[in-house]
Amino acid sequence: MTNTQFSSPGLSYRDAGVDIDAGDALVERIKPFARRTMRPEVLEGIGGFGGLVEISQRYQQPVLVSGTDGVGTKLRLAFELGAHATVGIDLVAMSANDILVQGAEPLFFLDYFACGRLDVETAATVIQGIALGCEEAGCALIGGETAEMPDMYPDGEYDLAGFAVGVVEKNKIITGSTIRVGDKVLGIASSGPHSNGYSLIRRIVKDSGADLGAPFPHDPLQRTLGAVLMEPTQIYVKPLLDLIARLQVKGMAHITGGGLTENIPRVLPAGLTAEVHRARWVRPPVFNWLQEQGGVDEAEMHRVFNCGIGMVVIMDQAHAEMAQAILESHHLAVWEIGHIRESATGEAPTVVV
Repeated sequence: MTNTQFSSPGLSYRDAGVDIDAGDALVERIKPFARRTMRPEVLEGIGGFGGLVEISQRYQQPVLVSGTDGVGTKLRLAFELGAHATVGIDLVAMSANDILVQGAEPLFFLDYFACGRLDVETAATVIQGIALGCEEAGCALIGGETAEMPDMYPDGEYDLAGFAVGVVEKNKIITGSTIRVGDKVLGIASSGPHSNGYSLIRRIVKDSGADLGAPFPHDPLQRTLGAVLMEPTQIYVKPLLDLIARLQVKGMAHITGGGLTENIPRVLPAGLTAEVHRARWVRPPVFNWLQEQGGVDEAEMHRVFNCGIGMVVIMDQAHAEMAQAILESHHLAVWEIGHIRESATGEAPTVVV
């Protein structure tokens, strides 16, 4: 047998495009961010093969509620603007708000960060935003995955996914089944487009020739167009958990892709329609700008964007005024935007008039 001689050192993982040391450095960078999100139920957080979370004994029949989502093509604006600090908040908001509508309190969150080449500074900035979102939602960031995959993503780009798990008492799950004719529809203000409709938004920006770095003329804070479009998604968890603890909430809808017209019907019993009046809330200027610049039809606006309403709450009319006051005490803008009535034959479950 002959011995094979190598004239140069063999290949390493780094030669193939994966830097294990950078991944280890990132884990150390994000541990303090994650530590600030811990809850008493967490037995083991970041660093192990899995995060351990127990269910509090205050629940008699705990039901776990899970959700997963991403940030969509809003990330392309983040790449273009070099603005990575808030997309993590968007990531948490999309899943935490989703599980909230069934009455669930978010317990923990995990993230997936994928890139071609790991830039520790950028990744740490993104994950710090995730931790901030978790603090706002009251859930623990207990782990995640950082995937460095050469040739899959161009330098400077990445993708995100998030996973939230919450808990609700079985007899307190909000399903919409008790919604009746005469119930009031409350709309809670969004912070902007949130994380939906960005393929259309980017097309409008491109076709109009708008400068993302120019001041947005209708913004009271005198921000740039890019900053307005990158405003992070509102997280509604703590105000709505307070409302749920104090009053009976019949139904909630997180207004994401599909807008008002496609999300409210997801919680309505058969035979009912939500009649929503668009004149009853203040539509943020960014939506008017998008409609004007893109020539977008009004019906399409309400099918694609939240148009200023990020969450809908359906209450008995006797409780609607108090519910509005509770939510406003959390510094949210709230309007009574409509009511529930019987639907006519062939009528859409949500009608915006």
